[in-house]
Amino acid sequence: MEMLGIKALRPGADPNDPQSPNAVNYDEAKANPYPRLPDPLLLKRGGKVTTAKAWWTKRRPQIIDAFDREIYGRVPKRVPAVQWDLLGTTRELNGTVPILTKKLVGHVDNSADPLITVDIQLTLSTPADATGPVPVIIDLGLSPEVAAALAKRFPGARPAPGPTWQQQVLARGWGYAEYIPTSVQPDSGAGLTQGIIGLVNLGQSRSLDDWGALRAWAWGASRVLDYFDTDKSVDATRVGIEGHSRYGKAALVAMAYDRRFAVGYISSSGMGGANLYRRHWGELLENVAAANEYHWMAGDFLKYAGPLTANDLPVDSHELIALCAPRPVFISAGATQGDGWVDAKGMFLAAVGAGPVYELLGKQGLPTADFPPIETALISGDLGFRQHAGGHTPGPNWPTFLTFASRYLAASR
Repeated sequence: MEMLGIKALRPGADPNDPQSPNAVNYDEAKANPYPRLPDPLLLKRGGKVTTAKAWWTKRRPQIIDAFDREIYGRVPKRVPAVQWDLLGTTRELNGTVPILTKKLVGHVDNSADPLITVDIQLTLSTPADATGPVPVIIDLGLSPEVAAALAKRFPGARPAPGPTWQQQVLARGWGYAEYIPTSVQPDSGAGLTQGIIGLVNLGQSRSLDDWGALRAWAWGASRVLDYFDTDKSVDATRVGIEGHSRYGKAALVAMAYDRRFAVGYISSSGMGGANLYRRHWGELLENVAAANEYHWMAGDFLKYAGPLTANDLPVDSHELIALCAPRPVFISAGATQGDGWVDAKGMFLAAVGAGPVYELLGKQGLPTADFPPIETALISGDLGFRQHAGGHTPGPNWPTFLTFASRYLAASR
């Protein structure tokens, strides 16, 4: 804040006290103070993008630069290499399916600062009877402390009945991987001098446009994809990525920046993820800039909760989704009762706003601009959306996502 010349930040929404002057808003009539979104196909100096070539060579780089500078931060030009080691392989059953599970660790070269150690934690499970490389879904997994905190905060969440998501993936002949983002970067402001961000900075504080935890977690997911390129059990051209809540934010960032990911399942990502920053519903931009979440973002992001507002941002989250084009993205949320904080309608509107880019590139966006009834699956195009009746959980939408993803990852066992 001192570097930005900011004395104070506006408070975020208060979900606990309905009498607070900053009480959380769940009234749609008050949800759109800034209804006009930046045009994803309008160049900075004017002029409309009308060809795929102009998108790839002119407009897309402009959008990436804005997200780098103002929201998620820049990945340094020189990041240490990762050496993957196989710790062990076990043959086991998941449900009735025999699988091979590899436990792996990605050692990040810390010769520049041996006091900081970064070891990427990963497990990879594939069908034991597969006759060749298979598609894989990477799950950004919750560390125990995050899982406990979310369970306390969202007590209405309930697991979906029936097979687990891993069993549903295996039923299609695919594999799954579980990657722990906090093994790459701690989930705290104090941790910014540790993890991959601290290692690159030699234990020193960040610059204003240095990467935050979301970019670091996404960087780790890309290193997992690097490993898959070397593993003969994985078809690295058919790898999907899934994340929920804060890891839904990171999964969308990974999908947007790394064009090798084939499909994304972005669950309850909310503000900082698929939700529009210009919305005023549930969690606000100011919540993400607060002391418990600011480390997810670049330092420059704080100014939009101080002297500037969300309406001053040069981009919004519909353009983050647009960076994924033409690859398929499925956006998910739960019911307002239990998951209202993440703003399902705001994420739907962001997907609508990304549609023109998908269409420019020969793909289909959402089939409607009207917010659908709950539990309506919109998966006929290359952008998908569904709001389930459960709480803050990805479980109820896994079957819909896998139906959506099968158009792109289909493989026979």
